[in-house]
Amino acid sequence: MKIETITLLTVLVPILGSLTIPLASLVSKTFRSLWSVLLGAVTVVLPMTLIPFAVGGGELVFRRDLVMGLDFILTIDPLSIFMSIVSSSIGFLIIVYSLGYIRGEENQNEYYLMVVLFIGSMMGLVYSGNMIFMYLFWEIIAICCWRLIGFFRVKEHVRRADKAFLVTFFGAVVMLLGFILIYNQTGSFDLTAMRGTLISGSAVLLILFGMFSKSATVPLHTWLPDAGVAPTTVTALLHAAVLVKIGVYAYARLFLYAFQIPDVWQQIIPVVVVVSSLIAAGAATVETDFKRVLAYSTVSQIGYIFLGFSMANQAGISGSLLFILMHGLAKAGLFLCAGIVIHATHKSDIREMGGLIKTMPVTAVSFLVCAFSVIGIPPFGGFFSKFLVIMGTLNAGRIWLAATALFTAVLTMFYLFKVFTQVFLGDLKEPAPERTRSMVAVVAVLSFLSLAAGLLVSYPMKLINVATSNISWWLK
Repeated sequence: MKIETITLLTVLVPILGSLTIPLASLVSKTFRSLWSVLLGAVTVVLPMTLIPFAVGGGELVFRRDLVMGLDFILTIDPLSIFMSIVSSSIGFLIIVYSLGYIRGEENQNEYYLMVVLFIGSMMGLVYSGNMIFMYLFWEIIAICCWRLIGFFRVKEHVRRADKAFLVTFFGAVVMLLGFILIYNQTGSFDLTAMRGTLISGSAVLLILFGMFSKSATVPLHTWLPDAGVAPTTVTALLHAAVLVKIGVYAYARLFLYAFQIPDVWQQIIPVVVVVSSLIAAGAATVETDFKRVLAYSTVSQIGYIFLGFSMANQAGISGSLLFILMHGLAKAGLFLCAGIVIHATHKSDIREMGGLIKTMPVTAVSFLVCAFSVIGIPPFGGFFSKFLVIMGTLNAGRIWLAATALFTAVLTMFYLFKVFTQVFLGDLKEPAPERTRSMVAVVAVLSFLSLAAGLLVSYPMKLINVATSNISWWLK
């Protein structure tokens, strides 16, 4: 198949396929679940076929002219291919995990529809070369999140889902105003046609507001820990693979690939994201709810990704792209391990747990391996991404920011080891066996990948180096 056809199918298969899930349920619930898994699998395989094209430095723009500058444009390059593979792969594993996790729950048709549409909309956003279509997919994802966070339909859960939707929707509308400012300046929404354009500080501010609200950067972060009331599979999607990565991807696509931003913002942004990372890590050290600890950890780690991109040098950008992969694998593993524990114990307070390594050995080991990666302990994958980000910060001469990032890594080690100790070590307070094989298998796979990605880091780095060269063409 042609590259354009493969990319179109990557976007359309999950989006249109999600709408067929309620119809599949008319055959049987089992067929509906397997159909959802198949849609997820196809969405993984399609972009993987583009790896040779991406590693070869290929770049292709698919365009269909519409009206008023609203052309349908797909940018097929190493950055978009890399991001689509990472997001779809983790999304697929989460769908498989869901087979056991939501078994017996109501609203399963809507659940699978929204999860698959979520993944499909991410594919659309990743490949979008038009700012308006990027905004459109951005908002579809927000709607999916809204329904999924309130999945259990408890009044408090619905209230928190509304909060997440309002914060991210408001941020997206502000970002849209920034897009309109750029259109007034350039007469175009086409990112491929505006490469190298210097945009105004006002446009940067408005767009950053949207990015920071979606990626839960302090002080726009409070919705993300509250979203922990959602099914653990949903929180894994929010934190690991899709939602919070949208903001950092948009930063790379807009502020590294397409536009130049005023020098003053290149000084301000790193400070903001490092402060966000530090505050969130501090919050995680005192939190006692299992999923809220991991949520604050996500806010903290996202700061690293923004930091590397904002350094705008080879090491920083490469580190951030690698961070997206390594954090996606490890954080999905941590959340899904938490899901197994909470599903079995019906508790979320880590102070009420203990000794679960005796009845959940695979879950305990998987959690520890994924924690090593998030902390950045060699040879796990997270070490290389964190090392590159900090090296990029030092190369840019921002020594105090690098020191703060290192201190934040120490806090990360403290709170993740605290969680492991309180949940899995000590006296067994309540027997809670690992019941569902599909759930346990997925966390085992994610922990293996977190280690393998570190041991074999040279392979993803081939694609990442090409993507870095592609988006940072102005460094040459």
